[in-house]
Amino acid sequence: MSIQIRKDLCTGCGACVSACPGSLFNLKDNKVVLRHPEDCWGCTACLKACAFGAIYTFLGADIGGKGTELSISREGTKLHWTFVKPNGGKHSITVDARNANRY
Repeated sequence: MSIQIRKDLCTGCGACVSACPGSLFNLKDNKVVLRHPEDCWGCTACLKACAFGAIYTFLGADIGGKGTELSISREGTKLHWTFVKPNGGKHSITVDARNANRY
């Protein structure tokens, strides 16, 4: 799983920096930077922590189909998971996030 950052959506709040158990994020010029992306084990804590949808990843073929993009945004205690297929098809689900305010 490869974590990607949308710099235009990043506010530099640092929530992903705090959430990452591998300490893989830094802030530089008020934007998040992923240090050592090869060390990411795909826990998605950073995706769940980002309230702005600035972090996303591509899912493996066995999960969402090859090239499917996953982004997660947070609104209060709800997590919105959005899957975008390479053909443009989109599917979203919303789940309660008991730990959403932890980040």
